[in-house]
Amino acid sequence: MTDPEQYLASFDVEPGYLDWAAFGPLSPAVRSEAHADAELLGSGRRSGIDLVAGRAGHARATLAELLDVPDEEIALQPSTAYGLMQAVYGLSGGIVLSRAEFPSLPVAVTRAAALRGELYAQWIDPPGGFVTPEAVRDALTDQTSAVAVSLVDFRTGYTVDLTALRDVIGDRLLIVDAVQGFGVVEADYAAADVVCGNGYKWLRAGRGTGWGRYSPRALERITPVLSGFAGTAGESLPLDAVPAAASSARAFTVSGDDFLAAGRLATALDELRDVGVAAVAAAVADRADEIIYYAERYGVPLLTPRERDRRAGIVALVPDARDAAALAAALVNGGLTFTARSGQIRLAAHAGTGEDTMRLLGDALAGFAASRTW
Repeated sequence: MTDPEQYLASFDVEPGYLDWAAFGPLSPAVRSEAHADAELLGSGRRSGIDLVAGRAGHARATLAELLDVPDEEIALQPSTAYGLMQAVYGLSGGIVLSRAEFPSLPVAVTRAAALRGELYAQWIDPPGGFVTPEAVRDALTDQTSAVAVSLVDFRTGYTVDLTALRDVIGDRLLIVDAVQGFGVVEADYAAADVVCGNGYKWLRAGRGTGWGRYSPRALERITPVLSGFAGTAGESLPLDAVPAAASSARAFTVSGDDFLAAGRLATALDELRDVGVAAVAAAVADRADEIIYYAERYGVPLLTPRERDRRAGIVALVPDARDAAALAAALVNGGLTFTARSGQIRLAAHAGTGEDTMRLLGDALAGFAASRTW
């Protein structure tokens, strides 16, 4: 296992970056690997091309190891949304999901329902947008075939309990958007049937590094409607005939893998595996604790749960409408990078976010608090 200090030292972004939930600046190892792979693909040598092509298998194998599933349950995807669409478009019956989910899920469900007519949404509006087991239980009917949820809510940082959700929904499919949690949360992924993520946030691998895990039960119940030629049965290129879909997660793919993206993902996954998810998750939780401390110290209301086991790296500030613009300005002037949306301010620290960034945050919030006149 890599020394955690080595991992933390690999974060070379400038102080003030608190926007990991939007984009994770690429790690030095990922940048180096991407450059080396690009040079190999530019050589025209078959050995170099084949070497880079092997990154896809490496990425799938490491994902399978981290999720503790067989390799054949993993498929690389261009993004989280692609992986979720592969699952949603092949469903029938009712699917329970919150209207407050990141658009990847609501848009996919709405489009699939309009296109096929075999699927319909069972919308829920849980208090605070927190998809609790109780909220899901109340929405279930005999026609419900699946529940779709984000592991970590993109607005609030609320983290769902996958084990409890599995207990509530029984034999129905559980589809999880893990993009805001994979790598920084220890979760019961075995409770889910479909788990999709992307490496461009917390893994620091850049865009194009999506993936999906599809369990045997998912393969049985989800029709591979969007499956392309790369998802057909057999190992060779299908010519002069249209074979059936593959019996593995490969059925949920369209075209060949992006080997450069796979190389970036594989490198990032190696870093995560070597340092350990538990170590990263603990460091991220510590940083979130610090953000919450400063917010409470300077009287800024929070939407994010205080309990460590109910949140990840996202901390959402919900200032009074009269304060929203002034708070955002104070943070910007203090040298901080973050996401502001609909009157909320989302701060997201990673394991390697340094004390210099925390001091900038504390100073900015102190200045904001001192400037209030009411």
